Amino acid sequence: MILLVFNLLLAIVWVAITGSASFINLVFGFVLAAIALAIVRSSYGGVLYLGRVRRILALLLLFIRELAKSVWAVAVAVMSPSMDVKPGIFAFSLTVDRDFEITLLANLITLTPGTLSVDVSDDRKTLYVHALDCSDPEAIRRSIADGFEHRIMEAFR
Repeated sequence: MILLVFNLLLAIVWVAITGSASFINLVFGFVLAAIALAIVRSSYGGVLYLGRVRRILALLLLFIRELAKSVWAVAVAVMSPSMDVKPGIFAFSLTVDRDFEITLLANLITLTPGTLSVDVSDDRKTLYVHALDCSDPEAIRRSIADGFEHRIMEAFR
């Protein structure tokens, strides 16, 4: 996060030095500062923050894809005449352990139609999730673990 702020400051310095306060010049200064920070950062063996931005965008795209799939599944379930669903609550063992990661995972699950985060255990090892169709809870667990939880760990570790 500090690198992003430093990158923005360098971009503003670039605009001040060039004397052109246009958006294009600010973006060019931002890109130039990012390249300079990448060169300097690599000599110290640090991690480039732009990689984290890419991983966060991948998490966002996964959420949008899962949102579209679940909206369709819920719409089909609700519109079918027999409404063959088996709602239920299941326990999901958490791999993420920081409060921010647990909260983000719970919110992503809640924002996806058909699922709702109910509670987190006191030891922060289990997340209880309500699903509209809980006929195969193991498949839902795998989907959460391989999807949201995996991407969260990639983006924020």
